[in-house]
Amino acid sequence: MPASRIIAAAVCCVSTFGVAQAEEYSVVDAATLPHDLAPWGMFLHADVVVKAVMVGLIAASLFTWTICIAKNVELWRAKRRARQQIALVNKSHILREASERLGSSREPVACLAVAAANELSTSSRSDPAALKERISWLLERIEVAANRRMGRGMGIVASIGATAPFVGLFGTVWGIMNSFIGISHAHTTNLAVVAPGIAEALLATALGLFAAIPAVVVYNAFARSVGGYRQLLGDAIALVMRLVSRECEEPANTHFRAAE
Repeated sequence: MPASRIIAAAVCCVSTFGVAQAEEYSVVDAATLPHDLAPWGMFLHADVVVKAVMVGLIAASLFTWTICIAKNVELWRAKRRARQQIALVNKSHILREASERLGSSREPVACLAVAAANELSTSSRSDPAALKERISWLLERIEVAANRRMGRGMGIVASIGATAPFVGLFGTVWGIMNSFIGISHAHTTNLAVVAPGIAEALLATALGLFAAIPAVVVYNAFARSVGGYRQLLGDAIALVMRLVSRECEEPANTHFRAAE
């Protein structure tokens, strides 16, 4: 048989095999590819574990934004009331006057003034240094409690910011594992068969970053805001201690005026 006929027969066989492979790939692609490659469509076609990861990340993101809005409103109100009450304490000359100006408010600044006034009224003023030390301890504990109450929920936000990327990465790894399992079942390495599974897996990573980045930003911004609120409480403590010091000096001043 001439060499030209052999080559022609080989080319014909390769062409036939290529057409058969193309038909096989097209059949596999049609059966394997999801009809919708939008995020919602990829979510619906994802594995159960990947779906659970995505739902958890979306819930974490919603929690972060809820905490962000609620804490911003709470902190704004707390700062506004603290400034108002600090102005009232600053106008007062004695603790009793400051307590009357603040009324029955349960805000931290009012609690600072009331605690100092109660300790001052129930203690003898024979040892002003010990009295000031006791009042300082009370005011410090009230400040710590107020800061702890203001920081509730932010530990969860910090945890979301730290762990969400790894949770998304877990969903990605799981999805890619399923994609390779699909390759072994389909007996083909066609990229069109692998691509949808990889896209679904990468969607989990994207959601992890979507949950983590705002959580980190919210936590850092809130930490700065809480630092400002802590400074306001520190100013309030300084004003209350000034009134305490002024009242501790009253007996000595009275004795000095009587001697004159």
